[in-house]
Amino acid sequence: MATVHRTTMSPGKLELITDWLPQQKWYAGGPATPDLTNAGGFRLDDPEGEVGIEFMVVVDGAAEEPVAYLVPLSYRGAALEGAPDEALLGTSEHGVLGTRWIYDGTHDPVVQAQLGALLRGQAEPQHQRESDTPDPSVTVRGTGPDGGFDVRINRVLTSAEAEERPEAHLVAGWTWPDGTAARGVFAAVAS
Repeated sequence: MATVHRTTMSPGKLELITDWLPQQKWYAGGPATPDLTNAGGFRLDDPEGEVGIEFMVVVDGAAEEPVAYLVPLSYRGAALEGAPDEALLGTSEHGVLGTRWIYDGTHDPVVQAQLGALLRGQAEPQHQRESDTPDPSVTVRGTGPDGGFDVRINRVLTSAEAEERPEAHLVAGWTWPDGTAARGVFAAVAS
């Protein structure tokens, strides 16, 4: 199980995401700099214990209406060989682990493998801020195929659980700035 360290990161995750987010084609905000808050998420364990995996929800309060984004992150002790330049959010100095390379998890094969394992019922979601603590609020509905499959990640989240569908889909929650709890589909097997 992954350990969640109570320490500092410089620059912090929200700082890195704030700079990276407006460059993404799915960014729904306007010209203003995003005003992000960490609104929820969960972690997955890397079976090898090398890569930190976090599915973070950030809410942008700079937009006319708040927008929730899902940002899968990977934390590595060295650069990810072969990753495209746009996959790297940046590096950060972690108070315990030293320099960490932080990537958009959609480009990290370890993140993709563990997300696939979760959708097949072979991985257990972990609490975002507590070590060795499963997160039962993160659920998989439907059935995932046994072999290889493509996963579609919902980058802009809507606070409505999807209609029933047969393919595996991941449902989790976040909190809007006014304190309202929301749940929605984070990812699904591409049909």
